[in-house]
Amino acid sequence: IFYFLLLSDWYGRSGEMQDYHCNLVLLKEIKRFWIYREQLGIRAVLQNLAGNVLVFVPFGFFMPMASRYRSFLTTAFYSFGISLCVEIFQLITKVGSFDVDDLLLNTIGGIVGYLIFGICNAVRRRHAKRKR
Repeated sequence: IFYFLLLSDWYGRSGEMQDYHCNLVLLKEIKRFWIYREQLGIRAVLQNLAGNVLVFVPFGFFMPMASRYRSFLTTAFYSFGISLCVEIFQLITKVGSFDVDDLLLNTIGGIVGYLIFGICNAVRRRHAKRKR
């Protein structure tokens, strides 16, 4: 969990914010980043959107490896739960901002990691069967 708190709160942030912002409208910030992509620049858009997905891919990949609960739903649930903890931490500490779009993007990242795990696991099993 420390990994996610560290990356979420320190990546691209500097200190406590004077005016705290909170987004409770699903897809609001994602749409805003897409609409103003030319003004913001592709780097800022990718850092926000893809960065929130990519930070949770390792969790989605390693969680089924480290747990006996390897289901898609379990991984999605825990990805959402840890993301919610990170967002609540940001809300309490006023570092970063609470954003439901981040919850969505982080959960998608966990799911992508799980899909990569599933593909790797299927390849490993196929390879193990050929060796027998």
